[in-house]
Amino acid sequence: MTRPKRQPYLPRKIPGQIYLWVAILIFGASSAVTRKLTEIGAQHFIDGRNPISLCNVLFVGNICALMVLILIYWRQWNKATLREISRKDWFSLTAVAILSGALAPGLTFQALALTGVNNVILVGRLEPPLVMALSVWLLRERVNRWEVVGAIAAFIGVTLTIILQPPGVAAMNMGGFKIGSGELFAAGGALASVASTIIVKRQLSHVPLGIFSIFRTALGSVIFFFIALILYGQDHFADIFSPFLWQWMLVYGVVIVVVGQSFWLKGLRASTVSTASLVGSFTPIIGIIAAYLVLGEAPTQAQYIGGSLVLAGIFISQLGMKRHRFTKVEQEVEADMGFKGV
Repeated sequence: MTRPKRQPYLPRKIPGQIYLWVAILIFGASSAVTRKLTEIGAQHFIDGRNPISLCNVLFVGNICALMVLILIYWRQWNKATLREISRKDWFSLTAVAILSGALAPGLTFQALALTGVNNVILVGRLEPPLVMALSVWLLRERVNRWEVVGAIAAFIGVTLTIILQPPGVAAMNMGGFKIGSGELFAAGGALASVASTIIVKRQLSHVPLGIFSIFRTALGSVIFFFIALILYGQDHFADIFSPFLWQWMLVYGVVIVVVGQSFWLKGLRASTVSTASLVGSFTPIIGIIAAYLVLGEAPTQAQYIGGSLVLAGIFISQLGMKRHRFTKVEQEVEADMGFKGV
């Protein structure tokens, strides 16, 4: 009697959602981790300077991201592909690099220096409702009532977070309300990201992801570098080659930049865009939990009120997305995730 042949062991394929969830856990915690790194740097000053300043983290983090992107997408940078990109496309790519590669992260990092991480996370949720409103107005996209109601709820939640939040020392008086400068910087970063997303949707959806990502990261890093030099002086990046900075940035770069972005792209390609959008909507929840666990930053009353409306808006919008089939390129999905460390 012959024994049946044993089937060879085949490892089970990891579902795309697992990659997405791991990536979102990393992205959600990125703001709290960034703030924690600057606190560690403040305990190890070099000639009176913090070697792990927010500008150093952003610039070196972008360098790490650029190296990873080149390793992944260098084959797309060939003559045949580059010839298909028009002069108008290059102008649009340049605008996106300035907006989302330099201004948006720069303003977000400045916000982290002036206000709580939870405020930055919640104010950053201005992006999805504004992108939706501008997409309907400028791109004539169709949305259903659930998405509209969800966007309005999220917008009101962010507004309440800004208005009700007790401002710190740096505050501006606007229409009788004292609004913290950190919240304004966070809102400015969100607006820059919104403008970038609209340009991508309108002009750049046909540009290969590798060319888009590498060009945006490289040019954005260069522009941010020179803006920081103009605003803060020539000594601002004096510690850019500090071994203490790089030993932490290697961990930061590997976990947040390499693992986070690689898992997100891998999960996105193995899942539907609606699934990625649903998973990405949990970013603020994870971010607030991470701020408490990493920094001990408990939500304030204003953040509870505004955050509840933001989460309600996200939930309502997700109900609408299940009823409304849509298609987006990978670059556009990133707009729903908020700050990702770089």
